[in-house]
Amino acid sequence: MKQHIVRYALGFVVLLLLLGHAARFYQLGFIDRLDAIIYDAKVRLTMPQSLDERVVILDIDEKSLGEIGRWPWGRDRVSHLVKKLFDQHGITLLGFDVVFAEPDESSGLKVLDALSRSELKDSAQYQAALQGLRPQLDHDGRFAEMLKGRPAVLGYYFSGRGDGVSSGALPPPVLPEGSFTGRSIPFTVWANYGGNLAEFQKAAISGGHFNPLVDFDGISRRVPLLAEYKGQYYEALSLAMVRLLIGQPKVVPWFPEDRWFSARGYQGMEAIDLPTARGTMRIPVDENVAALIPYRGYQGSYRYYSIADILADRIKPGELKGKIALIGTTAPGLLDLRATPVGEAYPGVEIHANLITGMLDGAIKLKPPYVLGAEVVLLLLAGLAMVLLLPLLSPLRATLVSLVVLLFVVTVNFVFWHYGNLVLPLGSSILMVLALFALNMSYGYFVESRSKRQFTELFGQYVPPELVEEMSRNPESYSMDGRKAELTVLFSDIRGFTTISEGLGPDELTRLMNEYLSAMTEVVRKNRGTLDKYIGDAIMAFWGAPVSDAQHARQAVVTAMQMQAALPAVNKVFAAKGWPEIKIGVGVNTGEMTVGDMGSVVRKAYTVMGDAVNLGSRLEGITKQYGVGILVGEGARKAIKDIVFREVDRVQVKGKEEPIVIYEPIGLEGEVGKALQEEIKLWNQALRHYRAQEWDQAEVALLNLTRMAPERGLYGKYMERIAQLRKDPPETGWKGVWKFDTK
Repeated sequence: MKQHIVRYALGFVVLLLLLGHAARFYQLGFIDRLDAIIYDAKVRLTMPQSLDERVVILDIDEKSLGEIGRWPWGRDRVSHLVKKLFDQHGITLLGFDVVFAEPDESSGLKVLDALSRSELKDSAQYQAALQGLRPQLDHDGRFAEMLKGRPAVLGYYFSGRGDGVSSGALPPPVLPEGSFTGRSIPFTVWANYGGNLAEFQKAAISGGHFNPLVDFDGISRRVPLLAEYKGQYYEALSLAMVRLLIGQPKVVPWFPEDRWFSARGYQGMEAIDLPTARGTMRIPVDENVAALIPYRGYQGSYRYYSIADILADRIKPGELKGKIALIGTTAPGLLDLRATPVGEAYPGVEIHANLITGMLDGAIKLKPPYVLGAEVVLLLLAGLAMVLLLPLLSPLRATLVSLVVLLFVVTVNFVFWHYGNLVLPLGSSILMVLALFALNMSYGYFVESRSKRQFTELFGQYVPPELVEEMSRNPESYSMDGRKAELTVLFSDIRGFTTISEGLGPDELTRLMNEYLSAMTEVVRKNRGTLDKYIGDAIMAFWGAPVSDAQHARQAVVTAMQMQAALPAVNKVFAAKGWPEIKIGVGVNTGEMTVGDMGSVVRKAYTVMGDAVNLGSRLEGITKQYGVGILVGEGARKAIKDIVFREVDRVQVKGKEEPIVIYEPIGLEGEVGKALQEEIKLWNQALRHYRAQEWDQAEVALLNLTRMAPERGLYGKYMERIAQLRKDPPETGWKGVWKFDTK
């Protein structure tokens, strides 16, 4: 037991940390995000994905906007629609997921009334004609009359602007002020509302808000069935429609303390009861008196009918008979698309349809505050088992126990979800299992592999640490024998090193080189490179061996760019010490090389050899000829897709008969600015003119490039080269290849 005391202590710390979150002593945001992800996954995995034929959506879609005109439409059109739906199609119930907030003045009645009070006030004939036309021209009045006595529910919205400005009228509250005196219930409280015109709301049987709650991650998972405004309580559109459908019973809050918690002072409201002659419908709510939206499936879980088709009589007779209908929109321009667990642009009207279905089917999940107690108990039992058992078990058995515990907590959570209709958080339990497993495995690894790490630390100073690690991990299957492989090699060299060394004493030069080589080597190591050797001030490294890496070319080029990027910091340190500034050239080449343990019986080194290696060295040597910091061969360029390159030249280096194209890496795609992209385009034009021996056009382009980027030496080099070629024109058939006779 004593040897495991540290594991026990760390395990209890992890368990107590997660228990504190589960018990709501504090909140850990990353666990809340994980719980939200798991909840959304459970919704998607268990939703029925079937049509509910009882509810239909009458869609203000793009087709309707195209045929009828932009929204809002004239009230005469809406009145005609309502009449068709009830009288012709025989729907049972109609809900509006839109607001009629402004008077309809499209008929011109307002202008005519103004004339009747001014220029034509004495015209009896005009006054009589106006009175005869008024019923036809009063579109708002016709719409209000159309709503009277029909089972229709108007929608409206609440807002939290806090400026005290509201519009329209609200329906009567379903619960008056003081209904929850003595209870601390965190209702959603609103400061303003946007309602329908008073004559519409007065004419309609009912009304309900259509405000979903947006969680911390921007996802709509809940709708407050009761919302508070100035101390009174108003119902959601879905609740108002269901109440109207079953006879408009009273809203009765249900508290579990009525049966179980009276002695404990439990104040949470867990459901809304709707008592009817045929029984009581109970609708679960959470701590905010919101219902979890029981998504049936992805968008399209209800039949959609374009309103254009309804008005044009393109719907079969009887197809809408007896349906619960919701008028809403899927048109993106009308801004009623929401992020949900089942879609990032989900129509808000379908949220209400899901809630109606869920209430009618009793399919709304329950998430009362006391389920947190179940999470705490489950977390405590599973956590204690793992904390006490894992330190005593072998890695294999510890893995099996962790898998069993993980399966147990997931199964219990699913049983709660599927059979108990309860939402139990799962994030803390999963993190507990993974954290305790990782803690015990990593602790065992670090303790048991101490000797191996010491071995690696000792010999990693002399040979590549990756090789040492691979050998120590699986020495019997590893061979250092020579083999051919496609690898990438990198050479770097300090420019003007002879001059620098002559100006420093031996001690200072040693310290300068140690500082420089340490900084550059760290870049190589960070990018998984194998450090081959130091050759004076030069560094040689390669990628792809001994550890295979499909991205060896990219790793090497990124290393080269990062080495150049690291120089300013190195030179800043040098300047503080009175040392000269240094510049480096880097060459990178990819190709077939021989890699292996090479040397004498006295000393060997794991290194690379071959023409591709020599070319990498040549590329580093000619960087100063072009005034660039990095040159890359064709092989590396072809292997990399996400780095922007500038083609520099076609060259024939010493020792090679075939010319090659060389490139300068500019930066990662997406990080190269527009100005630099334009500069590269102009450079490519200059290069085409140069190779076509169009010296004037090439010089003009190069002059423009020099003005754009005077610091780039490449453009000046080409200007000098063109001047030379004017004096000594190239041979016939010249293809722009420049020959180098020296390194």
